[in-house]
Amino acid sequence: MSLDPRSFRKTLGCFASGVTVVTTLTPGAREPVGVTVSAFSSLSLDPPLVLFCLGNSTSSMEAFKTFGHFAINILSERQRDLSIRFASRSEDKWQGVPSTTWNSGVPILSGCLANLECSLVNVVDGGDHQIFIGKVEKLKHQEGGNPLVYFRGSYMDPAPSSLTDVV
Repeated sequence: MSLDPRSFRKTLGCFASGVTVVTTLTPGAREPVGVTVSAFSSLSLDPPLVLFCLGNSTSSMEAFKTFGHFAINILSERQRDLSIRFASRSEDKWQGVPSTTWNSGVPILSGCLANLECSLVNVVDGGDHQIFIGKVEKLKHQEGGNPLVYFRGSYMDPAPSSLTDVV
């Protein structure tokens, strides 16, 4: 059976996902690189591994493959503008973006729900994407707050806080 690519994409869009910006540095000049990614997942607790996927046509692919470290910045509902900025091909993505660095020097975006600094363990071919596996070396998260969520091709509006507190 042959699947229609558009139907496949629309069907997968029914799975709500959090939004991240994955960052690294170019190996030579050590210039910051960042891209919006919703294909992110935990992989293992012991050792602590995560994965994210990049499309083969991503312009910053070589930086992610060669620098050896990356950061996963899990965006809050208030960071929609960062998601849009890092999804663009703009040359000035980093202008005015508050960030810091940890051990590897990779940019860690400020104000996120969580940040994970990782060392690259492996890159696996995944069809029209590459799957990056990293070992978490350092992390932080904030208490409270809601994630930025992507569903059916658009961002979901934040839920009223009274609904988010239900266990």
